[in-house]
Amino acid sequence: MSLFEETLTGGNVAASVVLVHDPLLGATVRKPATVATPAVHALLVHLADVGFDAAPRSFGIDAQNRHVLEYIPGTMANAMPAMTRTELTRVGAMVRDLHDATTSFVPPPGAVWDVGIPADRDDLVCHHDIAPWNLVRDGDRWVIIDWDGAGPGSRLWDLAYAAHGFVPLHAGGDPAVDGPRLRALVDGYGVSAHQRPRFVQLTADHTRAMYDLLVDGARTGTQPWATLHADGHADHWGPAADYITRHRADFRAALR
Repeated sequence: MSLFEETLTGGNVAASVVLVHDPLLGATVRKPATVATPAVHALLVHLADVGFDAAPRSFGIDAQNRHVLEYIPGTMANAMPAMTRTELTRVGAMVRDLHDATTSFVPPPGAVWDVGIPADRDDLVCHHDIAPWNLVRDGDRWVIIDWDGAGPGSRLWDLAYAAHGFVPLHAGGDPAVDGPRLRALVDGYGVSAHQRPRFVQLTADHTRAMYDLLVDGARTGTQPWATLHADGHADHWGPAADYITRHRADFRAALR
């Protein structure tokens, strides 16, 4: 049976992503499978089984070796106004719910992951790219997409990456504005008082690690990082890391 396919645009990593209107599965997104797809599929099936609805359903791999995922309609968060503190608290709670859901996940034997930046610890399976460009909002349903880079990590490492994008923590920011917004995210997650100083440092470290990944990709030609570096992404991540590092004391005070 021939299926109608529509090319989707806007991603930075995966190529040939298409929307397929399947009479059996409904609207699906299909992207080239990778060595990590079987493990990612198992993770998404687990999340659906335990009732975590902020992730797309996964339907496996099709005859063209493409990962088949539920299509999530809605608007990307990065195309919307900056989140309110209440919305940032919701993001923090959503990330906490995700991590709580993955604590019971047992990866399949021989699972292979494709984590771009090694985490500080490998305590549970994380998303590793929770950001406004990977959050679709459709009314009251918010869904995290693009799970290709999921894999072992830690709670605070995953949340630290989310903080960079959602607060956001960018060069030229104002700690007096960003500090309370960061606190809203952290409060939503429920980060304990003794973990908060370390969380601020991890946010700086993770942001710097993203810059280093882009620079190394440019040096070695490793894709997609070399292309992203050529497109100027490192020009954002480096100064953002500098900003967070310079104002660590301000952010720690905001989280107390």
